[in-house]
Amino acid sequence: QVRPVESGGGLVQAGGSLRLTCTAPGIITSVFNSDDWAWYRQAPGKQRDLVATINLRGGTVYADSVKGRFTISRDNSRKRVYLQMTSLKPEDTAVYYCNQGSAWGQGTQVTVSS
Repeated sequence: QVRPVESGGGLVQAGGSLRLTCTAPGIITSVFNSDDWAWYRQAPGKQRDLVATINLRGGTVYADSVKGRFTISRDNSRKRVYLQMTSLKPEDTAVYYCNQGSAWGQGTQVTVSS
């Protein structure tokens, strides 16, 4: 099973921006292109919550808490999924995970300081 790999997390001040990238080393292009992908996040002591999804046609769904601030996108030619995060808030602090079906990455930490 291919395991996603996240990158791009870090420490940013409130109001700042970050772009997360998800790759899937070794995944077959046709498999990548035919699947839905998602970003989740988990804050300390809380459950893992859905942030955004993107289907094979590029259709997107967002959690209410990030609508208008986050954008999920995919580059099928490069087999990558992105999460552009703007106007970040301290409550966005969490480990962000890339998901495809039953496959999960190890996550990337995003910390937003006030």
